[in-house]
Amino acid sequence: MNIGEELNALLGTTRTVVPIVLFLSLFQIFVLKKPIENIRSFAIGAVLTIIGLHLFLRGISTSLLPLGDAVGKNLVIVDNKIIIAIFAFAIGYFATLVEPALKALAMEVEEISVGAIPATILIHTVAIGFGGGMSAGIVKIINNIPTKIILLPAVLLAIALGYFAPREFVDIAIDSASATTGPVNIPLNMAIALGLSKILEHTDPLLIGFGIVGLTSVGAVVSVLVLGILSR
Repeated sequence: MNIGEELNALLGTTRTVVPIVLFLSLFQIFVLKKPIENIRSFAIGAVLTIIGLHLFLRGISTSLLPLGDAVGKNLVIVDNKIIIAIFAFAIGYFATLVEPALKALAMEVEEISVGAIPATILIHTVAIGFGGGMSAGIVKIINNIPTKIILLPAVLLAIALGYFAPREFVDIAIDSASATTGPVNIPLNMAIALGLSKILEHTDPLLIGFGIVGLTSVGAVVSVLVLGILSR
């Protein structure tokens, strides 16, 4: 990419960040009637946010997405569905551990619960559920299984577990599932899933390549609800 294209990409990122910064600032000043404390730090932080988000998006598009797509297309070389399922679990698990939104949520949960729900335990629990959903999604693609055949039983299981889990864990489970759908997990896992579905002769990428995000989210919900039941 040349300098002109890079600047255009940076400008596009700026256009997505500036409106929300301006909206919150104006709301703080004119509606809440509160000044913005430490304007210098605020301004520097906004600039760093734009630059950081731009660099992150560029890194995702030039590294993780192509790599994930290549790995997905080459998974068929591994002629063992069990190994592929374990690989998918590992990818989902480790990708979830670095998801920034989940880390932020886990820290908030630990603070609000006064340490009763440690951030580390919550993160690893969600990662296990996400990895399980990722594994189920890859198995779905390999065997050309309709998403509803796997998703509906998983949703029913989550509903059943919700009746037995403490109420606070039900709410945390829902938020945890949302927190996993961040800038690390989704690009990587979608690239792997679509790359695999495009290379398999018996599958239609449009019909079978998608749906994996829903499975990973339900997996995260189930794992957190199980944690809540065990913690009782």
